[in-house]
Amino acid sequence: MFYPDEIVEEVRQRNDIIDVISGYVKLKKSGSNHMGLCPFHNEKSPSFSVSQNKQMYHCFGCGVGGNVFTFIMEYENFTFVEALKHLADRAGIRLPEWESSPEARKQADKRNILLEIHKEAAKYFFYQLKSPQGKTALEYLCERGLSEKTIGKFGLGYSNKYSNDLYQYLKEKGYEDSILKESGLVTIDEAKGVYDKFWNRVMFPIMDVNNKVIGFGGRVMGDGKPKYLNSPETKIFDKSRNLYGMNIARTSRSKYMIVCEGYMDVIAMHQAGFTNAVASLGTAFTGLQAGLIKRYVDEVLLIYDSDGAGVKAALRAIPILKEAGLVAKVVRLAPYKDPDEFIKAMGIEAFSQRLEEAMNSFYFEIEILEKDYDLQDPEQKTKFYNEMAKKLLVFTEELERNNYIEAMARKYRIAYEDLRKLVNKYGATMITMPQKSIVDKKEFRKKKEEGIKQSQKILLTWLIEDTSLFDKLNGILSPDDFREELYHKVAKLLFEQYEQDKSVNPAKIINYFTDKEEQNEAASLFNTVLQETLTLQEREKALNETVFRIKKESLDYQNRHATDIAQLQSIMEQQAQLQRLHISLEDGA
Repeated sequence: MFYPDEIVEEVRQRNDIIDVISGYVKLKKSGSNHMGLCPFHNEKSPSFSVSQNKQMYHCFGCGVGGNVFTFIMEYENFTFVEALKHLADRAGIRLPEWESSPEARKQADKRNILLEIHKEAAKYFFYQLKSPQGKTALEYLCERGLSEKTIGKFGLGYSNKYSNDLYQYLKEKGYEDSILKESGLVTIDEAKGVYDKFWNRVMFPIMDVNNKVIGFGGRVMGDGKPKYLNSPETKIFDKSRNLYGMNIARTSRSKYMIVCEGYMDVIAMHQAGFTNAVASLGTAFTGLQAGLIKRYVDEVLLIYDSDGAGVKAALRAIPILKEAGLVAKVVRLAPYKDPDEFIKAMGIEAFSQRLEEAMNSFYFEIEILEKDYDLQDPEQKTKFYNEMAKKLLVFTEELERNNYIEAMARKYRIAYEDLRKLVNKYGATMITMPQKSIVDKKEFRKKKEEGIKQSQKILLTWLIEDTSLFDKLNGILSPDDFREELYHKVAKLLFEQYEQDKSVNPAKIINYFTDKEEQNEAASLFNTVLQETLTLQEREKALNETVFRIKKESLDYQNRHATDIAQLQSIMEQQAQLQRLHISLEDGA
């Protein structure tokens, strides 16, 4: 952490979470909380809850959660220090620059300098495009049908013919060779000298979701190789985590996103009004990119080139999208190769029609599989049915699988029962009896573990909503009874807060976690829904049952790992006391 806890906490306290999030999300009071549509995934019914009392937010739909810092970090794609500075400025707090360590300052400064360099490079490339030496590049873009407005919107530019043109410009701006080398925009070699990564190419700035330039793509205007050249990976640029056009597409509020292959396809679609189009950055589609899309929508339309490579790319992307919980469909553009070509030839209306006719991704996979077999040949036809039956096993939910079996049986004129038996045959060969027994045991153990976790979540939420429980649990339950590592850390921090000043501050606890997944999980521990309509007697019964489950699991664990007689005797005494457990919710009891 770059700043002392006191400074961080002052900034957090001076930025009320309702006021901050209201600037991004329309919130409506609902009971003790405020509700709104989650800005991190697409939804129609509000599941995004913000608590003024806890100074925390939690989405019951996608699971994100945290305090005011994590919200700004996630929404604005800021680092913690950037979020801290942003909120400090908002509250009129001056941060002491000397508080950060030299190494921390160095790392933070380096990232900011790299972003500055890329911003300067983007401005320079844009200037070059509009200068006399950029005439050929500008003509090329105009010939491709791009308007001046579109060129400006995407910040398109031109890298000069001279091999060290950008380097000289950035040196004049005062940047050192060491940081320029790290930017990936220039190569500094003792033998070959200094030369730019890009020259004599049309330039496409690549921006993160916060509209910050993090890299570039460059396209040749003739027959040079490679056709497209991308920035190397740097401290600010990771190809697998970003998508071209996402900075605009994320604000389109469409129910789906269009994923295509190239920069020009994205730009052509945006110019035609389809501002929900994005593209991967010269590499195969990744799970991290699917996760990024999942923040905003639940459905993806794949539009890859209609050639063999495009079909393979679509087949690779489909399971990745499904794994991320996205519905995937495939748009067919034949006889045209790509969206740019299709829109120019057929127009916007025809393109919209193709989007509406997007094919179910499983149908697409089977259609491609079918091309490998001659269905007029009985032997080939049988092989095809067998391969299709294997693919149908991807649907683990029985009703969904049966629906697809019915659809495939109808399409390929095979009796439903015959295809279902074939699918079940292959399903049976994948599971032997011993394996099923192991799976059942694992499933039982998993359900038990989930039940204990849920009990711990309920109790942690209960503790922050009724701090009198800390005294009632004294001598009965402690942070050590929370066995899960993250749960234990959260409980320990919470109990320490209460011991210090008889109050708790759950939002402050989030600051102790740097990993986003841990922040989400920590936030969820304080956002379990507690039934408010229970009578005092019912609440008391629920509390005792919850504490009993947590303590019993803790004692069972200790019993399994006891190393001497004294420990075992202590555990047995506690187990006997547990059987007589009764915690009263009556005042003073």
